[in-house]
Amino acid sequence: MPVSYPVRPRRQSRRRLTAALAATLMAAGVLAGCSGEDGPERTVDAFLSGWRSGDLQAVGFVEPTGGRVPATEVTKRLRALSGELAANPPELARTGEIKVAGDIATARVRVTWPLPGGARWAYENPVRLRGGGDEWQVIWEPSLVHEKLEADDHLALRREVAERAGVLDAAGNPIVSPRPVVRVQIAPGEVTDAPGLVRRLDAAFKAIRPPLNPPVDLSDLPKRLKEADRGALVEVVTLRDEAYRQIKPRIYDLPGTRFPTDKLMLAPTREFARALLGSVDPAQADDLKAHPDRYARGDLVGHGGLQGRYDERLRGAPGVTVITERPAAEGATEPTGTEVFRSDPKPGQSVRTTLDVATQNAADSALRSEKRRSALVALRISDGAVLATANGPGAAGENLAFTAQVPPGSTFKMVSALGLLDQGAVTPQTTVACPKTAEVDGRIFKNSDNFELGAVPFATDFAKSCNTAFTALAPKLGADGLARAGRTLGLEAGWDLGVDVFTGKVSANGGLTEQAAAAIGQGTTVVSPLAMAGATAAVARGRFEQPKLLLDPAPAEPAPAGPELKPESVAALRTLMRGVVTGGTGAALADVPGDPVHGKTGTAEYDNNPAHTHAWFVGWQGDVAFAVFVEQGGSSTTSAVPIAERFLRGLPR
Repeated sequence: MPVSYPVRPRRQSRRRLTAALAATLMAAGVLAGCSGEDGPERTVDAFLSGWRSGDLQAVGFVEPTGGRVPATEVTKRLRALSGELAANPPELARTGEIKVAGDIATARVRVTWPLPGGARWAYENPVRLRGGGDEWQVIWEPSLVHEKLEADDHLALRREVAERAGVLDAAGNPIVSPRPVVRVQIAPGEVTDAPGLVRRLDAAFKAIRPPLNPPVDLSDLPKRLKEADRGALVEVVTLRDEAYRQIKPRIYDLPGTRFPTDKLMLAPTREFARALLGSVDPAQADDLKAHPDRYARGDLVGHGGLQGRYDERLRGAPGVTVITERPAAEGATEPTGTEVFRSDPKPGQSVRTTLDVATQNAADSALRSEKRRSALVALRISDGAVLATANGPGAAGENLAFTAQVPPGSTFKMVSALGLLDQGAVTPQTTVACPKTAEVDGRIFKNSDNFELGAVPFATDFAKSCNTAFTALAPKLGADGLARAGRTLGLEAGWDLGVDVFTGKVSANGGLTEQAAAAIGQGTTVVSPLAMAGATAAVARGRFEQPKLLLDPAPAEPAPAGPELKPESVAALRTLMRGVVTGGTGAALADVPGDPVHGKTGTAEYDNNPAHTHAWFVGWQGDVAFAVFVEQGGSSTTSAVPIAERFLRGLPR
């Protein structure tokens, strides 16, 4: 009888059962899957890349019901749903693993929109796909852009401008703040005699008293009135309220005139530290083009000076709200009432300066009648604080006080004298001849108006500003003695004031004629008024300390303080500079009220024509050091010194 062996059908059944169960589970999508490079990941990544680039041809799309959607149509729908955000596509990235359930895969995508003003709106969205294996298509639905969007909706922006902070004076009070203005406008349809209207307006504007009188050019007004739409209003000028009130009786009843009121960010006067402060104006076309992500129409933007350099700090960050809108009647849109993102505005931070309003007003007033390019800068000697920086009307917004690069002329005899005193080459009593002319290595140097003093004490040479005496003494300074003396007063140093400044370049290592020229502030030496004011303050103080302008934000790397000046040298130099006022070229300042005035005049040739000269005066009174510069000012006694006198007499006592 044959022997039979039993089989084990139960074990085989278990293996088959396990395999079948695994297949069932896989098909049901219970397992989270990574389908590999040819799975849904590739399709999702292609979709995200195409969304940003605007080219979705590499991706297939289907409606939730299964119908195919052309890629070009999806591109249009994405752009329409994105609405006002479409110009700046979002950053897109997959997060986590894709979940697969049957023929549906779901990916999570992080969407990050850059918004105006620097805000960023981020959220996660699902992206669903249909398919299997390596054939997956994105299911098109509006929620791909945002879960609260429906087919005809789009995203819209609402922008809330932040409160702009002010530029503050040393006391913490706003210099630039909202001030009332009146806009002078004309309705063209009501004007029958345009030339007559222009004449009357012109006479009224010219009657506004300084410093409120703005420059108003009416030459093209008749043409603008003629070309304007009859129902429009033609802008003529915006006046400060105080200026308008001066001439209101003369212009209020003129035909066609309108006078709407407003408030603008303005300084106390039109001229108040204008070049330093800059201006605040509605965003211009150039601003919008250069920074479309930063500015919008109607924004206030800083231009030039502190307003421009610190615009981002001062303006703060606008608030941004993203809402959904949908079409309304007659092509309009209306909000759906759904707000999907909000970023509240962040007010700007102020910029606090060392400026003193009374001193600045005195400086502006001193330059008001000067038509030539000119500058005046004043420092507090005790701490180096910039109290005032003024530029005359002729400077046209340029901050000559800080950035001019011009020869200092005889004001530099202050530096030359310090170098000579330090080396023991002279004392105030040393006799130094002052002839009409002096020849140095073939070049002729002469005194202003060819004066001569003969053999006189060095103190007299200094007080009368004798060029020939200094050219004779120049060799005693050596090739670099003048530059070394200048550096002890802070010239050429790296100053950090938080704004652009020029600290001077002093002649060094030149030949005999260059040394002679440099000793009287000519040759290759160039300075700014601020540099000379800083040097003058160093003489008055006894050591150099960098001038400072900004208290908050404070500059990160101010120049270190200089060494103590030799007491005997600086005492003698102070005596010499007092002599300029008591018996020299600055005698017009002798009767200025208050503390004694010390100073030095300067006339600087700026080309090869001796008749072409800049005018200077540097000096101090009490705790205030200052420098005055007049481009092409001729004799300092007739231009720079009178400005210095007006400034000192205008200071509060």
